[in-house]
Amino acid sequence: MAASAEKEKVKWTTTIIISSSLKSCEVATALENRSHKVRYSNAVESGSIIFSCTGVAFLLMDTKECFMTAEEIFLAKIEKFINIHQNSFLILSAAFHGLEEWKLMFGIQQRFLGSKLRILPVHNTVNAVNLMCTIGKITSKPHIDSICYRMTATKAYIIEHSPVWKTLQKINLTDSFNPN
Repeated sequence: MAASAEKEKVKWTTTIIISSSLKSCEVATALENRSHKVRYSNAVESGSIIFSCTGVAFLLMDTKECFMTAEEIFLAKIEKFINIHQNSFLILSAAFHGLEEWKLMFGIQQRFLGSKLRILPVHNTVNAVNLMCTIGKITSKPHIDSICYRMTATKAYIIEHSPVWKTLQKINLTDSFNPN
C-alpha cells in the first residue's frame, strides 16, 4: 500500500503540443507551470491541445466566440478537428452556463451525434487544465493498465460476492451462464 502511495506522489508530466494561436493563453501558461513539456505548432488546428503520449486531443472554444462567429464556421472547425483526432474532446468555456450556452452545446451534440466527440463544459482556466490533465493522465500507458487491472479485480470481486451469483450456483445454473 505504501508503494502505491509513493507512486501517486510522483508528479506526472508529458509532452503537450499546443496550437501557436494559444501561445499567450492562460491555459498554455498553466500547463507549462505544471512542468509539462509544451511545444507550440502551427501545423495543428487553431485552439487545439494534444497530449502526444496518449493521442488525446482537446479543442478549446469560448462560447462568446461561438456566438460571434457564423455557425457554419465553428461547426466546420469542430468537424475538421474530429476527423483528424480519434480521441477528441471539445472544451466549451463560459463563466456561466446559462440557457444560451446549453442550447449551443445541445446543437453541437445534435450535429455530431454518433461521432466520437465529447463535449466538456468548463467555467475557467483551472477547470480546463485540471480536466485535460486528468484525462491525459488516465489514458497514458502505465495508468490505463493499472485502471484496467483494478476494474477486472473489482468485477471478479463483485461476481464472487454477489448474492445472485450464489443463488445461481445453488440451483446449478452457473454452467449455462458464465459472465466471463
